[in-house]
Amino acid sequence: MSFIRATSRVARSVTAATRLYSTEAGAKNFNLPLYLVGAGLAAAGAYGYVTFGKTESEKPKKVLTSPLDPQKFVDIKLKRVEPYSHNTSVFVFELPEGQASLLPIASCVFLKAEDLKDANGKPMARPYTPISPSDLEGELSFLIKKYETGNVSKYIHSLSPGDTLAVKGPLPKWPWKMNEFDEVGLIAGGTGIAPMYQVLQHVLADKNNKTKFKLLFANVSEADILLREELDAMKKKYPKTFDVVYVLDKPSEKWKGPSGYINVDLIKQHIAPASLGEKMKVFVCGPPPQVAAIAGKKAGREQGELGGILKELGYTEDQVFKF
Repeated sequence: MSFIRATSRVARSVTAATRLYSTEAGAKNFNLPLYLVGAGLAAAGAYGYVTFGKTESEKPKKVLTSPLDPQKFVDIKLKRVEPYSHNTSVFVFELPEGQASLLPIASCVFLKAEDLKDANGKPMARPYTPISPSDLEGELSFLIKKYETGNVSKYIHSLSPGDTLAVKGPLPKWPWKMNEFDEVGLIAGGTGIAPMYQVLQHVLADKNNKTKFKLLFANVSEADILLREELDAMKKKYPKTFDVVYVLDKPSEKWKGPSGYINVDLIKQHIAPASLGEKMKVFVCGPPPQVAAIAGKKAGREQGELGGILKELGYTEDQVFKF
């Protein structure tokens, strides 16, 4: 079932002001306390929705607040689980009335499996990017794939409506600024689509956006393409500023798109060239082997040196960001 269809009843009451797999940016990109304070103040003034009233002039503005805390974990209750594919589901958590995540774009949160301990005896936690709009009142949703070797993902998939999960954030990733770039290339694999989707749903809905986005999205099979209906809807609604190309490792005989891995030719064909300099940016997110092949390995939570195909094609570290 489409996430858009599942949440349309709530989303219609929210303004259009507006990911899974990601890690926070290196400390060099943020003064975290100042950034969060600034983001909170901006959210208080900018995030809200207009309730339906008698006339446009009489509609009172409702200011939303966020229950999240970047310094500590807070519990949120699972509202419902929406099966998405054979190994992926949308987990919708309930937020109190008058509250929304208000996550800065782009950022993620930590989800903690309290009952699972790491080698040091501490509860396991992993970063995930929500797919629900930042200003969606009352809900916070994650599209999570169950990995057999992923302890936290298996733990979350074991939850039932009414159970609680600890969340901490926001964890800022990239401080998005409207129209900072003329063109942006997005290269994603599997659940790495989440931070890309977070950026797209926020930026494309802004009538002032002029940045053009091109997404190369790699998956094993056609059935594994996450958020395809939503991405196709964006492509149809914003044809001048967004396009997506799906790439499959194991396509069926009927598949007409690119197959195999994302390679030099595909990037040269679809991603803005390095020659655009500071006018372009490439964001990469996916399984570690894919990220390493395309942009070089990350160094833990740091970006690591640029490598792979993008370095071969002449891109610089300033032009590439790895979620």
